[in-house]
Amino acid sequence: MRVPPGAWDTHAHVIAGDAAHPLVAQRAYTPPPVNADDYVAMLDTVGLAYGITIQISVHGTDNGPILQALRRHPQRLRGVVAIDGTESDAALLAMREAGVCGVRINELFSGGSGSGQLQAIAERCKPLGWHVDLALHGQRLRELAPLLQALDVTLVIDHMGWCDPRPGLDQPDFQSVLELARLPNCWTKLSGAYRVSVQGAPYDDAAPFTWALAQAAPSRVIWGSDWPHVALTHPADMPEPGLLLDVLADHLGGDESLLQAVLVDNPMRLYGRPGSQPRG
Repeated sequence: MRVPPGAWDTHAHVIAGDAAHPLVAQRAYTPPPVNADDYVAMLDTVGLAYGITIQISVHGTDNGPILQALRRHPQRLRGVVAIDGTESDAALLAMREAGVCGVRINELFSGGSGSGQLQAIAERCKPLGWHVDLALHGQRLRELAPLLQALDVTLVIDHMGWCDPRPGLDQPDFQSVLELARLPNCWTKLSGAYRVSVQGAPYDDAAPFTWALAQAAPSRVIWGSDWPHVALTHPADMPEPGLLLDVLADHLGGDESLLQAVLVDNPMRLYGRPGSQPRG
């Protein structure tokens, strides 16, 4: 596909795993290291202008690699961190000044912050203008829906809500994700098609979910590559970011105005241009 100028990748990771930033003992997998320069090189290769570095579970609440990435590429990157609630207000403000714009709740892999901290984390995010990033399976989103609907903070759902495509669009889990996606304070990443698909590339079984979410809230859907595609069982399943952009275009029916919204306009409204004051 032709990537429009100013396009964003809203979901990727940097990984250290060195003596200064070791991986947590309770991790679910051990990924190879990748740094901010590697990530920006990928963005340049596929024609993306901006990126969001998301805290990865294997680093727990050590946000050092993300903060290093933001300081190295302040005009290209913003970050989403993980916190345990003991951080001082001053520490969070310093993260905000560095380009952090949200906090991740992650129950997909061990090492992340769980939904038991959701209310407390939302309360820390609100005065900073940060959003809460939700890395939860559809069933958990459905179970937590009453709490999520009551939160007075911006929400961002990872990977279309991680719903199994086999039960179809009418399954209760995805219907709950759709209901959340329609909330005026909720955004959804049209990412992770390769993770939820049971068919493999071009992940056609994920297409109806992508389309349904885009139609439910066309001004609040964004896209992410999920680079460097960690925790895959088979290396042959490793997707190329360019392929994933083509998949997005196909799943959205080649609608150029919708692609402009998903890749450029919507993420710019949500995150603000890197190098400027972060938005919630």
